[in-house]
Amino acid sequence: MARAIMLQGTGSDVGKTVLVAGLCRVAKKRGLKVRPFKPQNMSNNAAVAEIPGDNNHGGGEIGRAQWLQAIACGVPPSVHMNPVLLKPQTDVGAQVIVQGKVFGEARARDYQALKGRLMDAVLESWGKVGEGADLVIVEGAGSPAEINLRSRDIANMGFATRADVPVVLVGDIDRGGVIASLAGTHLILPEEDRRMIVGYLINKFRGDVSLFDDGLRAIEKFTGWRCFGVVPWLRAAARLPSEDSVVLERLASGEARALKVAVPMLGRIANFDDLDPLKAEPQVEVVFVPPGKKLPADAGLVVIPGSKSTIGDLLKFRENGWDRDLAAHRKRGGHVVGICGGFQMLGRMVRDPDRIEGSVIEAEGLGLLDVETVMEPEKTVRNVSARSVPFGLPLEGYEIHLGRTTGPDTRRPSAIINGAEDGAISADGKVIGTYMHGLFGADGFRGKFLESLGIKGGGLDYRSEVERALDEVAAELETHLDCDAIFSLAR
Repeated sequence: MARAIMLQGTGSDVGKTVLVAGLCRVAKKRGLKVRPFKPQNMSNNAAVAEIPGDNNHGGGEIGRAQWLQAIACGVPPSVHMNPVLLKPQTDVGAQVIVQGKVFGEARARDYQALKGRLMDAVLESWGKVGEGADLVIVEGAGSPAEINLRSRDIANMGFATRADVPVVLVGDIDRGGVIASLAGTHLILPEEDRRMIVGYLINKFRGDVSLFDDGLRAIEKFTGWRCFGVVPWLRAAARLPSEDSVVLERLASGEARALKVAVPMLGRIANFDDLDPLKAEPQVEVVFVPPGKKLPADAGLVVIPGSKSTIGDLLKFRENGWDRDLAAHRKRGGHVVGICGGFQMLGRMVRDPDRIEGSVIEAEGLGLLDVETVMEPEKTVRNVSARSVPFGLPLEGYEIHLGRTTGPDTRRPSAIINGAEDGAISADGKVIGTYMHGLFGADGFRGKFLESLGIKGGGLDYRSEVERALDEVAAELETHLDCDAIFSLAR
């Protein structure tokens, strides 16, 4: 097996994903064959990865975070980098993806009982990820301090103790209480778990780090752990794809720009990083609109993103009054793009006769496209190369969806994917639906699309921007962390 080190957090959203990606890039720059690994992830932001040895399958699902970390390592993403992915469908239930494929659905209580069976898959994938690697950097989930879940844990200390992987604990100083978070974690962990921790680091520090010297001494007094460094607020992280919808609660509108893009924050929003390339354009302002707020009247474009629960989110869309806002937007001549679940919502009707998503078997759509969708059990999961029909330009992206959409407007497809027509366009050309995620990542298409809206764009190489952001994060970590010490403790 390759040597390994694991980052766990004192809580969720402490920045583990970006830190692991940055450390992966540091290791790569040092000439190491490095791989990422996350035993269990919970996110509706999924990516399509290869399933090694399965030549008949289009691909499997992993968390978008591990897709980014694979990029940081300079290797293709594999389903074994994230063997268990939970995709929330309701407040108490989720779809369970194991090694890239749908395993089933489980309510939260049932899933706890299922974890013991899933550990075998986690350990199998762990063995495969380490093959041929010098170093594996593991990301935990949530916090090891959730001792009420410890007996069946597969994401933090349950995994670390089984695989004998040393742990670096990450504390987030930006949210406050970081001394108590680290000292409290030390206090309540059982001795077996506490022994796995080789030290800690502080993340998201703003200002003069010397002002926290007394804090570091206090943490050492309470825990005896060594500090690997204090990481400043990483501005480059904002240019990287976000892992899950937690970050949406903090997104705010930036300065006014030539084009405002409004994105309704669906309850089960999925793959909203489709909007990242638009956010990176200097003339474009992307505004995520929370429930209870109107879609802005000055938006030139509304994008309805993917959803893990199309019918449920469609019903909430109406409850929020966004259907009226969208109708008014169209009356003003505004443009609309629906991606995956958003595309399905734009039609006349969404039907779910097999109750795949839940108890509601049909819902009236928003009626901006003359199409209907029927949910079907078989899931499409594949990376694709395509061509935009309106602009005749190449596209690259991926599909992760249930359902088949038909109707008159599909005779005006938005793309040709593997020789087959995809999506639909309204008669006036201002409403576009597609099943393909990632279309805005195609620089040429994005530029022409923005030009069609009267905006100068297309000068940005988005993939290169992501690579530059990873390099900048790695440089910051080299400066502020003792990366040599962290890597030397891997075993």
